Amino acid sequence: MSWYYTPVPTVVPVEEFDASADANALRGAMKGFGTDEQAIIDILCARSNAQRQEIMERYSSELGRDLIDDLKSELGGKFEDVIVGLMMPPEKYLCKQLHKAMDGMGTDEDTLIEVLAPQTNEEVKKIVDCYEEMYSRPLAEHLCSETDGSFRRLLTMIIVGARDPQGTVDADLALEQAKQLYDAGEGKLGTDEEVFYKILAHASFDQLEIVFEEYKKLSGQTIEQAMKSELSGELYDALSAIVECVQMAPHFFAKRLHKAMDGAGTDDAKLIRIIVSRSEIDLQNVKDEFEQMYNKTLLSAVRNECSGDYKRALCALIGGA
Repeated sequence: MSWYYTPVPTVVPVEEFDASADANALRGAMKGFGTDEQAIIDILCARSNAQRQEIMERYSSELGRDLIDDLKSELGGKFEDVIVGLMMPPEKYLCKQLHKAMDGMGTDEDTLIEVLAPQTNEEVKKIVDCYEEMYSRPLAEHLCSETDGSFRRLLTMIIVGARDPQGTVDADLALEQAKQLYDAGEGKLGTDEEVFYKILAHASFDQLEIVFEEYKKLSGQTIEQAMKSELSGELYDALSAIVECVQMAPHFFAKRLHKAMDGAGTDDAKLIRIIVSRSEIDLQNVKDEFEQMYNKTLLSAVRNECSGDYKRALCALIGGA
């Protein structure tokens, strides 16, 4: 996503890494009576995912044990969710989130949007391949059985990789696409939803940035303002998520983190998902955006909302204020 900002992670590979020493330290933290949760946080929240995978291999080869099984037997609740989430390769973690959003009664459309809207074609392909491997079922088929209408068609377009590659830009076409969007919405009675989801699912993020600028010149309104009056429901949510990710993905995630902690109760699943999945991508950018938007640090917000080892693990991933 480097076409409009430079992603800065909060979790980076540790230098002078020793997978064997970490594996043994983790075993020591879980062996015998009681568990040293802080030691687990200090190691696993300060290693890159690739390093965690190496620790897991060493744990198995040198100690003859499964690290995830040991962690699950020693930890519990939301703290366990964070740590076990960190141990999964990124695309597996996202696939698990998608599966959870569609499994059982009802569908969590909000999670589907959050996971799929920011992805490039390359990232989507990894998720699609991984999903089928994990669940012996194509992601497209599962999505189609859980969603319907224009929302289903939009998600299907995203996961079949219909989007043009990054860097694909055509200024003349952008002008034409802006006009098509205007004619499909503001410029007529009723709304032609198909035009909206086809353009927003097909054009590269770079191209969409120009389309949105042209739209504002043409209409006098931003694309967000136009969509708000023309669309509704899950399709509106998904398309506005794409618009936000085109303009500034950290803004999109900062807003969702705030929503997860705002008001009574906390949406812990969302909080964990965003912090774990963005920590090695752009969580520093999300933190900066959060502070600018809400006049408080993400760290202080999480400290106020969470407690115990769960809070300590999230704060370690977020890093200093």
